[in-house]
Amino acid sequence: MPLNRLDRALTREIDALAAEGRAKAPERVITAYLPSAGERGPRYRLRGNPREFIRMNSNSYLSLAHHPELIRAADEATHRLGVGPGAVRFIDGTFEPHAALEEGVARFIGKPAAKIFNSAYTTNCGVALAISTPHTYWIGDQLNHNSIIRAMRIAGVPGTHKAIYAHNDMDDLARCLDAVPEAVERVVIVFDGIFSMRGDCAPIEGIQALAERHHARFPDGVITVMDDSHGIGAFGARGRGALEHTGTAPDIVVGTFGKAFGVNGGFAAASPTVVEALRQKADTYIYTNPLSVADCAAALKALEICDSPEGRQRLAHLGERVAQFRRGIGALGRESIDGPHPIVALLVRDTPRTHRLVRHFFDHGVLVVGLTFPVVPRGEETIRFQLNAAHTAADVEEVLGVLAQFPG
Repeated sequence: MPLNRLDRALTREIDALAAEGRAKAPERVITAYLPSAGERGPRYRLRGNPREFIRMNSNSYLSLAHHPELIRAADEATHRLGVGPGAVRFIDGTFEPHAALEEGVARFIGKPAAKIFNSAYTTNCGVALAISTPHTYWIGDQLNHNSIIRAMRIAGVPGTHKAIYAHNDMDDLARCLDAVPEAVERVVIVFDGIFSMRGDCAPIEGIQALAERHHARFPDGVITVMDDSHGIGAFGARGRGALEHTGTAPDIVVGTFGKAFGVNGGFAAASPTVVEALRQKADTYIYTNPLSVADCAAALKALEICDSPEGRQRLAHLGERVAQFRRGIGALGRESIDGPHPIVALLVRDTPRTHRLVRHFFDHGVLVVGLTFPVVPRGEETIRFQLNAAHTAADVEEVLGVLAQFPG
């Protein structure tokens, strides 16, 4: 059948997204990676553009994607076991690197068990499918990631069984908990550890205290679930992210290998029973092939590096660059959202000006992300900078110099 009528309908929908300011820009294609040289960190080339760019929009906080040990581990695992598993996990698609990575990430997070998925997105969906019932009530932070919101929808959570609390507002969370109907069997509080648009951290200790206060009200208790994809590996003396920063561990921790660790994949760490429930009930685990052995071997090596003297040095260097950049923003009289995380949100508070600033950085060889309405509320338009361990002091000064050249 011809697609002409569907194409016309989809064109109208895409045009509507553009009119609302929600359409994605054309994707730039990276064609080359230029390693660090002297005082200069890595640079990138884009298709159709001769300029060399600094990336200030990468999630690769520890800069491990080009680490020779990760590349070697992926290569050795591939030569030993092949490029793909050929089956889902429960039909003999589980290879030694899958099991080793699950054991390694459980140790790293400090939980008894863990299960790996193809991404943190599919992990969140799998967790929701595994722990939700018709008698489960979900409470989430107002700024939770799309994967958490989508997970609740996939799990079939009705509007009568969920609530949203104002961002990081413990009084509002307490109000939501007080309002949970008594007939509910279990309550799940779900939140990001680090919020990707702002770089601020959830008040985990406050969330846990409220959960404990209400735990006895429900037969299955109150369970806390944190997605710390932007936190784990990215900050803290030992790279444990929001867990380390707050000194508090939620019941279930979701994370990714695709950000600080520079590879692919996601995971959930919890009790052995929760992990077995994921294996038995999470469709996003059961019905798809797992990560390649190359991804698993590289991710396990990344965990080892993070726990080594080299990893601590990378984290310390990253912290220094974040502090340098934040000092520079303050010296220029610019407004940002405070915090220790390498996501630095520069508040511009105007959509057209944000677009102009993104273009200004691009024209001067710096790749950044602009967040404008309706992605963020009017008046909260920002430039999101993301620092990583490969950025040098000279790189940070160069970016600050570009910012200083922008009028206003």
